[in-house]
Amino acid sequence: MNPQLITNQTILITGGAGFIGSHLADRLIKDFNKVIVVDNLVTGSMKNIEHLLSHPDFKFIEHNVSEYIKIDDDIDWVMHLASPASPVDFEKLAIPILKVGSLGTHNALGLAKEKHAKFFLASTSEVYGDPEIHPQPESYYGNVNPVGPRGVYDESKRFAEAITMAYHRKHHIDTRIVRIFNTYGPRMRVDDGRVVCSFLYQAINNLDITLCGDGSQTRSFQYVDDLVDGFVRLMGVDYNFPVNIGNPNEFTIRELAEKIITLTKSSSKLVSIPMPEDDPKRRRPDITLAQRLLEWQPKVQLDEGLYKSLEYFSSFTNVR
Repeated sequence: MNPQLITNQTILITGGAGFIGSHLADRLIKDFNKVIVVDNLVTGSMKNIEHLLSHPDFKFIEHNVSEYIKIDDDIDWVMHLASPASPVDFEKLAIPILKVGSLGTHNALGLAKEKHAKFFLASTSEVYGDPEIHPQPESYYGNVNPVGPRGVYDESKRFAEAITMAYHRKHHIDTRIVRIFNTYGPRMRVDDGRVVCSFLYQAINNLDITLCGDGSQTRSFQYVDDLVDGFVRLMGVDYNFPVNIGNPNEFTIRELAEKIITLTKSSSKLVSIPMPEDDPKRRRPDITLAQRLLEWQPKVQLDEGLYKSLEYFSSFTNVR
């Protein structure tokens, strides 16, 4: 299947001032679309989109999408990316995370229904929980602890997928669902708590690099440009069900730390801290469907992506 290029559309992005949403806005405007970003700036930042504010095809609306969304413009796509997504947010923003995954998704779907627009849900590999199948295909239902500290995010996204498919079946909304695997790059929050930005910050500042446990757990790291390309390709095909977008190259967390120390020429030492509750031991996408359906696979490998990210993170020295 050859994905069509999405162009000359009006596209609303919830959470568009966030890390991934702002890169998506850049790409869609580059492809000659009009973009409306709706964000309450709880974890997003105006710095991520300040270069777009004067663009004639860009509009920003500050609003919490867990409350009713009113938009006067005609809209072709509603892309729902809004949600705190970092481990550091799971405790302090637990209820807002659950609200944006449930009420926020409901409101975004209602807007798509009102505007006769297509709907795109940014879901997550966290729906697989601590997986018992490796790598994880879209057919795997997951192994999630609903009452653990990660459950607020995992279950909010599982609910979001369920209500998206309910609107597809009941109201015939044309849906897309992407399950995002560990993504990194410029514009991540330095206090994000995710491993790439934490390790880069620690290494740049010659601080101890904190491995959870012995660092033998694995992740598959994807550079943000590859993810956005996957988004755009998924928009351009007729497929309503979840699709994994991630880099299948798997590394231990210790290997990541060692790569970052080498890249930054850091004097940081590796130290072990306790494992967080329900932290997945392994995480790697099966991207067979994306390769076949979207003709997509990641282009930026880990060493190159870390190098691309280094300049951005080097501006954060001892800011915590």
